[in-house]
Amino acid sequence: MEIRFIKPTDNAALAQVIRTVLVDLGVPKVGTAYADKALDSMYENYQSEKHAYFVVEDQGVILGGAGVAPLQDYEGPVCELQKMYFLSEIRGKGMGRKMIEKCIEQAKIFGFEQCYLETMPYMEAAQKLYHKTGFKYLDGPMGNTGHFSCPVHMILDL
Repeated sequence: MEIRFIKPTDNAALAQVIRTVLVDLGVPKVGTAYADKALDSMYENYQSEKHAYFVVEDQGVILGGAGVAPLQDYEGPVCELQKMYFLSEIRGKGMGRKMIEKCIEQAKIFGFEQCYLETMPYMEAAQKLYHKTGFKYLDGPMGNTGHFSCPVHMILDL
């Protein structure tokens, strides 16, 4: 398995992966990444300054991904860990940790000082991984991601 930057040809497969994972996990379709218009054009949405998205690929098949971008509607050097989802066949095999490390490395290159994320309360395995990586819980949201259905907020000092 390889972690690499997203390519334009990854858009359709990645959108399908993300939607499949969200449905499998029972995530609401409104107020979460499921409803993001960006899902069908992920490559294009990560071409702006200080934006990066990575995919996990195995023998030409996209199995997941994650990215970083400036936290929307927030002043200061804070990025958001975005759209980190993996198909069930690679969960629990260390790819999440590798992906977080890759995203944090890129966030530091971009000059961010903190990394923010939002998730669902029942995504306990993800929260455990975030906590092991150094993320701490916040009492409420930062910025305006539009993901009002994601009530768990965490931050990491870079």
